[in-house]
Amino acid sequence: MKELERYYKVLGLDHGASLDEINQAYKDLVFIWHPDRIPKDNQRLLEKATAKLQEINHAREQLRQIHQNSSKSSNYAPKPEKKPAHAYKTASPYQPHPSQPGQNSQTHSHKTPSQETHSQHSHSQNNHQVHNQAAWRPHYRDLNGADLQGANLKEKDLSNRSLIGADLSHADLSDSFLHKINLEKANLYKANLFRANLLEANLKGANLQEANLIGADLSGADLSAADLRGAKIGFGKRIMVKLTGAILTGTILPDGSIHQ
Repeated sequence: MKELERYYKVLGLDHGASLDEINQAYKDLVFIWHPDRIPKDNQRLLEKATAKLQEINHAREQLRQIHQNSSKSSNYAPKPEKKPAHAYKTASPYQPHPSQPGQNSQTHSHKTPSQETHSQHSHSQNNHQVHNQAAWRPHYRDLNGADLQGANLKEKDLSNRSLIGADLSHADLSDSFLHKINLEKANLYKANLFRANLLEANLKGANLQEANLIGADLSGADLSAADLRGAKIGFGKRIMVKLTGAILTGTILPDGSIHQ
C-alpha cells in the first residue's frame, strides 16, 4: 500500500486518480524533466533529470498496470440483472425432479435459445473465460509479418502481442505499452520508441538501427543478436535506457561493437 501511495505521490496525484489523470500528469512531468530542456554541459542536472524521468516512468507503468488489472477483474463479475434468470436455467440440470423424467429435454429447450445469444450464454457458462477474451484481447491473434511502416502507434497497448518479423520501420511507438511483446526479427529501423515500455520484450535479432530508445524501459528484455547500430540511447556518455536484467548476448551496440 505504501508503494502505491508513493507512485501517486511521484506523479503529484491523490490516491485513486483516474487513468486519464495519471497519463496527463505523466506527460506534464516528462515535459518538465526531459533532458532536452537541460543544458548539455550541466552533468549534475542531466543525471538528476534522467533519474527523475525513470522514476516517473516506473510510477506511471505501475499505476497503469493496476488500473488494467482492476478493469479486467471488474469484467469477470456477472451482471446482476441477468444472473438470476440464467442461474435458474443452468441450475435445473443439477436439481432434477425424479418424478419428471422429461426434465432434461425441457432444460435443453431453455438452453438452446441462450446459445443463440452469445452475450447471454457467456454469463451463465465459462463466464470468466469469455470475459477474459472479450475484455482485452484484440480481434486478431497476432500481427506476425505485418506491414506497419510509419504507423502511428503512440501510447498504444500492444503488450503480449506477437509481431514476429513485422515491419515497424519509421513507426511511432512512443509512450507505448509493449510489455512481453514478441518482436523477434522485427524491423524497427528508425522507429520512435521514446519512453516505450518494453519490459521482458522479445527483441531477438530485431533491427533497431537508428531507433530512438531514449527513456525506454527494456528491463528483462531479450536483445540477443539485435542490431542497435546508430540507435539513440542517451546524451553524450549518459545512457538513458533502462536495461536491468536485459539479455545482450551478441547484441550489436550503437557504436558497432558486439556485446560479449
